[in-house]
Amino acid sequence: MSDRLFIFDTTLRDGEQVPGCQLNTVEKIQIAKQLETLGVDVIEAGFPVSSPGDFNSVVEISKAVTWPTICALTRAVQKDIDVAAEALQFAKHKRIHTGIGTSDSHIKYKFNSTREEVMERAVAAVKYARRFVDDVEFYAEDAGRTDNEYLARVVEAVIKAGATVVNIPDTTGYCLPEEYGAKIKYLIDHVDGIDKAILSTHCHNDLGMATANTISGVLNGARQVEVTINGIGERAGNTSLEEVAMILRCHHDIHIDTNINTCKIYPTSRMVSSLMNMPVQPNKAIVGRNAFAHSSGIHQDGVLKNVQTYEIINPKDVGIDDNAIVLTARSGRAALKHRLNAMGIEMDQEKLDKVYEDFLKLADKKKDITEDDIMVLAGADRNLNHHIKLEYLQVTSGVGVRSVASLGLNISGEHFEAAATGNGPVDAAIKAVKQIIKRQMTLKEFTIQAISKGSDDVGKVHMQVEYDGQIFYGFGANTDIIAASVEAYIDCINKFRK
Repeated sequence: MSDRLFIFDTTLRDGEQVPGCQLNTVEKIQIAKQLETLGVDVIEAGFPVSSPGDFNSVVEISKAVTWPTICALTRAVQKDIDVAAEALQFAKHKRIHTGIGTSDSHIKYKFNSTREEVMERAVAAVKYARRFVDDVEFYAEDAGRTDNEYLARVVEAVIKAGATVVNIPDTTGYCLPEEYGAKIKYLIDHVDGIDKAILSTHCHNDLGMATANTISGVLNGARQVEVTINGIGERAGNTSLEEVAMILRCHHDIHIDTNINTCKIYPTSRMVSSLMNMPVQPNKAIVGRNAFAHSSGIHQDGVLKNVQTYEIINPKDVGIDDNAIVLTARSGRAALKHRLNAMGIEMDQEKLDKVYEDFLKLADKKKDITEDDIMVLAGADRNLNHHIKLEYLQVTSGVGVRSVASLGLNISGEHFEAAATGNGPVDAAIKAVKQIIKRQMTLKEFTIQAISKGSDDVGKVHMQVEYDGQIFYGFGANTDIIAASVEAYIDCINKFRK
């Protein structure tokens, strides 16, 4: 008989902490519903005390989702726990996730405290959280660098205080798999009452070992894993949900099951990538566009003779349809809707009609419409409510001449025009925008990503702008990379005008 592994998804909390990837409440609900369809057991919906937006997202996700447990993060602070309990009031199944740093580094430098004082705060937080909910998870932040004997004492104390789940985070991604697995085993062997709680992994990928550490933890007794879609998260990211799910599916000898419907993995991956404007690296395991591509002649020959020679996963098992309908300028709304649904994107008829119009315009410019193109089109409506919109752009540039750009902006219904010269067409266009906006903005980062190799392809631009001491992130996509750059810059401006 197989053991049951609980999947705790923190895409909407830890994953959303990636700079420039913030979601609004509507987008968070969309992802939460998709995570429910995927089969996730616990959805960490946010950190309610951190902002009104996070609080509201936890409230609305609690209303929208039926069977998964909705979890809210807190520090070991009573006010945090009060706010989390209020945010979870509509959840059918609710959990408060509270905790404190336990490593000597955190105790000394972060809290200026002692081991005994930190343990007292941990116990008090769990007891206080149990006043509001029956399901309390405790996290021992930086457990990866915490002395095992002290960690065991903390874990034992919080379980006695009422913790139902204890999270052992490798917060800095420092541990080696053997070391992290041994830490989990040490706790199972040395904590009195460990059978009254579930041990959870929460591994970061700073050294590229998040998934390996997580699996090592599971093999040594952890029965909850904290993961994100596409492995997104702070710094180098978190453990990837899709990697853990498929490792357990492929290695039948492990005899550990999850509730994940693996056929929903790829659509979920694409939805998160689209809504967060965060591309999936082509060679990303399971969901990267090259994950099932074979370019070597030897590999191609082997796959053609028997697919199992070089593929351990059937693409259809993760939701990739080998026989996907090819979209062209002659495709109808039904074909477009079919592709959108396959990518985990649902929309009403009015929005579909708008996306279809944009699709036909793009199809006239390009030979092949990729899924990335479709995601860009599906997300384009997010710009409709912007105060500032680009109406037209004309650029003159070449070798030996100074670039000139003229453009028109619609600002809350009023029309403005400007022209400027610059060191290249993008510089000239942005200077023209600055003439109209008249704000002291500094361009900090400018990244161009081509979706594929074609010269007619849509280009994505990610931009970072500093204004009034704050950093704002913008995104633009267009077959004209200069227009995409201007759209990304305007996206930044719209965000600090709110």
